[in-house]
Amino acid sequence: MLLGAKTVVAAMVAWVLARYLLPPSVSTFAPFTALVALQATVYRSARDCVQYLLAMAAGATLAASLAASAGIHGWTFGLLTLLALGVGKSRRFGRQSTQVVVIGFFAFSSGAGRIDYIGHLAASVAIGAVCGLTAHLALAPARHTHHRQQAVADLYGALSDRLNALADVFDSGGPERDHVRQWRRDWRRLSEEGERLRRAIDTEIENGYLNPRRSVRGADETLHRARKAVSLAERAMDHLRSMTRTLHHALDSEELGDLPAGFRPRFSSVLRAAASAMAEIGRTSPTEPGRLDARFDGADADLDRAGEQERNASADSPAVHALQGTLLTDASRLLDDLRAGRRDFIATS
Repeated sequence: MLLGAKTVVAAMVAWVLARYLLPPSVSTFAPFTALVALQATVYRSARDCVQYLLAMAAGATLAASLAASAGIHGWTFGLLTLLALGVGKSRRFGRQSTQVVVIGFFAFSSGAGRIDYIGHLAASVAIGAVCGLTAHLALAPARHTHHRQQAVADLYGALSDRLNALADVFDSGGPERDHVRQWRRDWRRLSEEGERLRRAIDTEIENGYLNPRRSVRGADETLHRARKAVSLAERAMDHLRSMTRTLHHALDSEELGDLPAGFRPRFSSVLRAAASAMAEIGRTSPTEPGRLDARFDGADADLDRAGEQERNASADSPAVHALQGTLLTDASRLLDDLRAGRRDFIATS
């Protein structure tokens, strides 16, 4: 809402100034440039504004050069379009690459390549840029470090809760189709949430560049830790989706009901240990090494006991052995990824 309000005010002021100081034929470029100069972050605003100014200069130069050397004709307009499209492919223009063609059209058609028109056009663009950047710096975007940090904690809390729910179901006799369908929906929704959160964290990191607002202490470290945590959560969800697919196939083949009674509580213990480790990693404050190590030690012990039981259960069918092995493999990979990301979340001395 604040960005929208700043955009309205900046565009209005830019248009009024351009109408008062410049010919009407170029006044529209002032509010348009104000829109370009008001992005989600100050850094993005400055970058897009510079790119737009470069695109304006390139398009106007092409139009003036062709008009002066070859005149105003249909074939010169086509040549201008071809050249502007080629020049606009340069990476230096970024998202404003199409503006090379747009500015070239206006400078060629409305201004006939005249230097005075191009001068007024440049002045209008400068007015819009100044109005937009001034509005952005006067009310700079707020910093949301703690919000992003809490969002990561909420994501890990949701994952931990789902893992504990999965463990509860194994304790009570095994999952049913409704459980599996719900988990698949949950993993899909949480995966989408992770993608949105990663983009939000990247934006917040960018929000720290050129922002005149004072940042909270340790904001850069906190945000980079949060981004790594989201990447780790996404890898964990890959293993959880794989585990859910295995359960889905086991239900279809009716192999899930043949799991040994002793396997269920041990596998449930593995899931609870993994859930506990995820809850510890998702804490908003840096995780203490001893607490996280204890979680992994407990998870490893439960996994070893479950694996030993699976190897010693010679009476089970090959299909049941394969099912137990697949579930334990997914759980082991989940723990391995959590352990590999451990160094990014322990407290530093």
